[in-house]
Amino acid sequence: MNFDFEAYIACFLTGDDEALIQRFYAEECAMHSGSGVRRGHAGMREFLAWAHDGVRECPRVQHYLQDERTVFADIDMDFHATGHRPDFPFGEMHPGDSITVKFLARYDLDENQRVKTLTTSAWPPNQGVTSLPRLGGHPSQVAAYHAYAAAFSNGDAKRFARFYTPDVVLELSSVGRIEGAEGIADFYSRMFETVRETLTIHELEATDERIVVDCTSRFTATADAPDFVVAPLAKGEFVEVGVRVTYTLRDGLICHIAVERTRDPVASAG
Repeated sequence: MNFDFEAYIACFLTGDDEALIQRFYAEECAMHSGSGVRRGHAGMREFLAWAHDGVRECPRVQHYLQDERTVFADIDMDFHATGHRPDFPFGEMHPGDSITVKFLARYDLDENQRVKTLTTSAWPPNQGVTSLPRLGGHPSQVAAYHAYAAAFSNGDAKRFARFYTPDVVLELSSVGRIEGAEGIADFYSRMFETVRETLTIHELEATDERIVVDCTSRFTATADAPDFVVAPLAKGEFVEVGVRVTYTLRDGLICHIAVERTRDPVASAG
């Protein structure tokens, strides 16, 4: 049976590195890249754990050629940051950042049609690559949404506002209607002076038209906030609220946000 490269890419896109290694790589495999050589499952596991620490890597294959023992592929690789990576090999990344890197990859296969040797070369970031709209139903666009949520939870209005259309509208039952990317960024920047909001995503459904998430919003007071709209908070206290958020998309950007509570607030001491 021939190596199923499309199944390999689909597995890669799940983000399950262990499944990828176990299913597609020979025990005595080797990976050759500009940063060095990694050998065996242990070497691959160590490398991928480091490379994917706070960063989702999502391949988009442009072309590939395959024969009985070799696959050669032209891949546009999207990287979406959910954590701060000052040491990332293609440049420092913060939550909410995304870059795309062109990779040329050769997969040499053993007699069992598993990858024996992977050899890669990379172009400079964002050079000679294709692009997707920022958000949508593709696994890379879903990963970009998680980068958005990480930027929001990090209180980085500059970065999370990049995911909005200029005329975006946010509707909050506790506050009302907030218009414009700048208006939303200003609202949260003021709130974040005393209360930080972090999102924990439980379920997510994504199409090219909308993203719907079930999540928990945790509001943590960094200073006394007796007038906070969800619940009065002293410094160090937090309150959690279950919400369902519907993001309507236009050309891959968020143009409308509707928030509804699904679980009553639960307050706890920090």
